[in-house]
Amino acid sequence: MKIDVNQLTYLQQLIAGGSQKAFEDLYRLFFARLFNFAMLYVHKKEVAEEIVNDIMIKVWNKKAELVAVQNLETYLFVAVRNHSLNYLAQYSPYHITVEADGSQGQLIDLNDPGKELEWKEIYFRLNQAIDELPDQCRTVFKLIKEEGFRYKQVAEILNISPRTVETQLFRAIKKLDKVIENNRKIKLS
Repeated sequence: MKIDVNQLTYLQQLIAGGSQKAFEDLYRLFFARLFNFAMLYVHKKEVAEEIVNDIMIKVWNKKAELVAVQNLETYLFVAVRNHSLNYLAQYSPYHITVEADGSQGQLIDLNDPGKELEWKEIYFRLNQAIDELPDQCRTVFKLIKEEGFRYKQVAEILNISPRTVETQLFRAIKKLDKVIENNRKIKLS
């Protein structure tokens, strides 16, 4: 179904102005198409419906910013695609691992009990190695890798230079790489 660009732009302006009626019209106009599109990715009706509803809620919550969107139809479909891919990444029983040299990848079924045990063992060893890091090194690693802070933010939080943050993170990653490498050597033996 082809949607009139002028009608869509008008709806955008009304929604940005806070019109709940215009938002309901937008929802009805796109729900079926967005739902079918999400189904192409997630293959579950409840999940596809939830994804579309989440996107529409985000549109309503950010309605003031809606006027900056050049093509609302494209925006909605890209948002549904991204949300669907995020869902699959989070809940898929399959995981892709890549060799250290980047030459090969392998699809792993996390429901495989042998692989699941292997992942738990690696996870345990990594957590153990993180706990054994020196205090500042461990704190920097956790703030950046687990909490998602940027180098500059961590530097401000810990009252150290960004260069020190970078050095400490490098040390942590180097140590954790050794743990992973040792695990591979054990596996190959």
